[in-house]
Amino acid sequence: MPLSPFWIWLIVGVILFVMELILPTAFMEATAGLSALIVAFLSPLIPSFSAQIVLWIGLSVAVVFLLRRYQPKRVPPVLRETAEGETLTKIPAGETGRVLYEGISWQARCHDPRLAIPEHQRVIIVGRQGTTLIVMPEDVIQY
Repeated sequence: MPLSPFWIWLIVGVILFVMELILPTAFMEATAGLSALIVAFLSPLIPSFSAQIVLWIGLSVAVVFLLRRYQPKRVPPVLRETAEGETLTKIPAGETGRVLYEGISWQARCHDPRLAIPEHQRVIIVGRQGTTLIVMPEDVIQY
């Protein structure tokens, strides 16, 4: 005895919800599962299974875009006004090296491209470009 489309979509929806619990995918599986449940209840009104699949895909995409507006925005960490760090490696003039800032190793380069900074030197973080910190040696900065 073949299953009706209602039961197929209901089972697919439940499986997708369970998969979201086991393998979190930022609610992608859950949105597809929600769409499958909606299609399950609409399946008696839509006799064509291929039309149900198209409806499921369309609903899944629509729900993802509707839920994106409620997703919190990722804001990069703001540097404190007097952020200090320490070089882990030498920062050659005009090139990048590594700096320890708040317990995390960051890629860094000197604000003055003619200046090299030796390792284990205290630096002041004066800016950031993407994931690269812009630093100056502490002894060069005048407070």
